[in-house]
Amino acid sequence: MVGLNEIRDGEQAVVPPPPTDAGLVFIGRCHTPWTDRATCPRQGRLDGPICRIEIYEPWSPALDGLAQFERLEVLYWLHHSRRDLVRQSPRSDGRTRGTFSLRSPVRPNPIGTHIVQLIGIEGAYLVVRGLDCIDGTPLIDLKPDRAQFPPLAPRQADDDQIGNTQ
Repeated sequence: MVGLNEIRDGEQAVVPPPPTDAGLVFIGRCHTPWTDRATCPRQGRLDGPICRIEIYEPWSPALDGLAQFERLEVLYWLHHSRRDLVRQSPRSDGRTRGTFSLRSPVRPNPIGTHIVQLIGIEGAYLVVRGLDCIDGTPLIDLKPDRAQFPPLAPRQADDDQIGNTQ
């Protein structure tokens, strides 16, 4: 585990450009048993501990229909992560790789995503298994697991749409 703001041998930090406002809104918080990165699992497990996801108002009506899905994709903001490393050594073995080739929480925009098992919905709280984030992590979005949706067939373009006007 790397210490706060520590740079391992071979890692490279940059000065990031000033942020621009993307209009990101936190819609809730993740409640887990982990209070710091050292105790948080590197990958959540679907047989892991029960966790709760709190949905803030006015977003709780958006939970309607979610109970029909067994698994959800949770997107959250990794608010304790640094954002300036472009090369990292995740195993502290002296070998570095580009940030985009890793699942490290250290990213220019530290968005975490994980598939969780939905156990139940209790008012504005989701009861789940499989989270891998620190208690209090801000929630960005929820989606049904994309694997539960069949792929859509490509739409056939008719002649007018492709420019043939014969």
